[in-house]
Amino acid sequence: MHITKTICVLLMLTATVFAADDLEKRASWNIPDAGQIRAQLEDHLKNQDADETVRLQIGILWDTPLASGDQSLLLDQLVNSLILTNRDVATLVAKLETTPATEAHIIPAILSKDDLAPFVINNLKLYYARWLAQSQLQDECLKVLEGIRPQQVADPATLLFYQATGYHRILAKDKCLASIELLLENEADIPRRYSTLANLMKADIAPLKKDSLDEVARLMSDIQRRLKLGRAGTRVRKEEDDVIAKLDKMIEELEQQQQQQQQSGQGQGSLNPSSPAQDSNPLGGSGPGNVDRRNHGEADDWGALPPKERQKALQQISKELPAHYREVIEEYFRKLARDGS
Repeated sequence: MHITKTICVLLMLTATVFAADDLEKRASWNIPDAGQIRAQLEDHLKNQDADETVRLQIGILWDTPLASGDQSLLLDQLVNSLILTNRDVATLVAKLETTPATEAHIIPAILSKDDLAPFVINNLKLYYARWLAQSQLQDECLKVLEGIRPQQVADPATLLFYQATGYHRILAKDKCLASIELLLENEADIPRRYSTLANLMKADIAPLKKDSLDEVARLMSDIQRRLKLGRAGTRVRKEEDDVIAKLDKMIEELEQQQQQQQQSGQGQGSLNPSSPAQDSNPLGGSGPGNVDRRNHGEADDWGALPPKERQKALQQISKELPAHYREVIEEYFRKLARDGS
């Protein structure tokens, strides 16, 4: 009897552990299948009173199997279906195929319409945001996707992936890592390219430290991207000022370190003794303690490094660094020259 009760208790504990483990691993979002997306599309067609010809065309489109098992293709299939029901959608898709990235700062009017169902608007925003991200317009992409949740779109993996890439590009570390963690909750079911790049982004941005030379190099790269796209506005000027401030701080710290090393070396120097002391004991000897005064001049910056030593300290920053880091330093001095500093 006692053994039977013990076994029952163990079975209950085991079941509880497995249940807790299953709950812990369960993702907070699900990937809808083609049937679920098609059902939502059918509801939209009913509300729009789509004619029978359009319904037949859309039915043929969804009855045709996808060329591959890539879940992200369902977003394109949904948008291709919406083209048949709405002329504005067709105009948007055609415009994206011919519009240069530099003109993409204007959000299409269709994305702000109130007469379309949230299901349609959210998926059109995702389609448009994906194009923005692929055109290196991460700021605009994040703005379009703001407020959209995974359960509101046909392809939540694409939503989370491009949010993560956007945050990674603008160095929003915490938001990037949060989006990646959310995306990888369904790592086994999302497209392999998404999971591979997500893990690479995570490994790349996780060790990034604020005010480091690595961060400065990335900021410079982001500035170059924005300038190429014609985005020479307040954001770019602020990033340029941040880069200058961060480099100034690094140079100042390096100069202080150089001074400390020199002072330490002078304090430990000696008059070339024939044999050094063997132990750390006070040595004998006496003297008047007189020293010659040195004229440091009357300048306020008398303690600064001499020009030669300062140049050596500046060169130390870029010593043995990758090429893109050296470019950052060179760009720093070019900007100082332009500003007359």
